[in-house]
Amino acid sequence: MPTWGELGEELSKTPPDPGEQLKPQGVLRRKYVEALSDYTGRDTFIYYTGWMDGPGLPAGSVSLALSDVAGFMEACSKTKSRELDLVIHSPGGEADAVEQISEYLRTQFDHIRAIVPVAAMSAATMLALAADEIVMGAHSQLGPIDPQITIMTAEGPRTASAQAIRDQFEMAKRECSDPKLMSAWLPILRMIGPGLLASCDHSAKRAEQIVEKAMTQYMLANTKNGAKKAKKAAEWFGDAKTFLSHGRPVRRDEAREHDIVVKDLEDDATFQDLVLSVHHATTISLGGGGGGIAKLIETDSRKRWLQTIQILVGTPQGAPQKQGKNKKPPPPPRKRKRGGR
Repeated sequence: MPTWGELGEELSKTPPDPGEQLKPQGVLRRKYVEALSDYTGRDTFIYYTGWMDGPGLPAGSVSLALSDVAGFMEACSKTKSRELDLVIHSPGGEADAVEQISEYLRTQFDHIRAIVPVAAMSAATMLALAADEIVMGAHSQLGPIDPQITIMTAEGPRTASAQAIRDQFEMAKRECSDPKLMSAWLPILRMIGPGLLASCDHSAKRAEQIVEKAMTQYMLANTKNGAKKAKKAAEWFGDAKTFLSHGRPVRRDEAREHDIVVKDLEDDATFQDLVLSVHHATTISLGGGGGGIAKLIETDSRKRWLQTIQILVGTPQGAPQKQGKNKKPPPPPRKRKRGGR
């Protein structure tokens, strides 16, 4: 695996590709994505966001969203196999989007391997759990899937976990029995609008149901008591009271304790080098030299979908701009072959 310094030197010698509208960073990234696919013989997609590498990007621009389905449709318009390696680097986003993306990918592939070089958190964890297996390094992490709820306050929007909102309401019920404390609670209680508590419950249940269903159908389909194990795993990942922090990392050994099928990235040195080279080359693209890339889906067949955002000093942040390469109508769903792994 090339070091950061070696990648920087290679980048300095890499010319752009005007025909593919790629800067040197993109040419370097494409080289390693194709090398990984050539080694495995599987289709390879990367799903990356600039949440760690794109300075100044607003949270909404890097979140997993329903609009990403279009990117995966573009990616699937030229594939070579029924097996997919999906390299994920994302802070998460919308649970409903995970279900749409994973179900669409299942119309195209019989076996999906999620590769997490560094971090797939929250809804991105859900996307990984919807695969047949997950590849993680000693440094890789998944995270809790408990939903985060944004509410409007007098100071602007504030986000808290659904469990924290429920817990605070229960605390208020206890403490408001004391009239002396009522005045302190009233401003907080006014922010708990109609349906908020029910929405917290429904969102939490929805996230767990998506994971439970996917794991039962795929990851644990051939495992004894797979449905029960899938339910327990989904409930554990969704238990905010256990994790206490939405950013708390779940390493591979802990994931295995909850019946997640995890393979060690280090088991194959060549594979490990190629995966980390893809990761480093892609983060270079998403960093200062990436041209404001907030989100990127790219394949070994040179299909590319990206979302950029332009931030101008002294002006409001610009709206995301989506770009696709070689736009064609998405392929129709293909019949899934049973047992074809």
